[in-house]
Amino acid sequence: MHVDHHHFPCLHCHPQSYIRMVQHLIERCLLLRMNRDQCIKALAEHASVRPLVTLTVWRELMKENRDFFQAYFHAISPGPSISGRIQKKGGFARRKLSR
Repeated sequence: MHVDHHHFPCLHCHPQSYIRMVQHLIERCLLLRMNRDQCIKALAEHASVRPLVTLTVWRELMKENRDFFQAYFHAISPGPSISGRIQKKGGFARRKLSR
């Protein structure tokens, strides 16, 4: 049996609880508008979750929630937005004043 030195469930002793925890952490990453790679890195660094575990749970979530993830990726993708277009077109040019 593995000794748990922190408050996280153990992958080997309580796999279902561990996977639920990883799912919850992924959901928190989504709230912070992280992409998959950012989420994998954050969970590895801050929660000591192995990248393969995060990737596996992420893929299962995508399978179960295709529509959500399509909308999510569209929302976080760096593309032209209304505010982006306004900023590009609405920029002020400096004029030289003739004296």
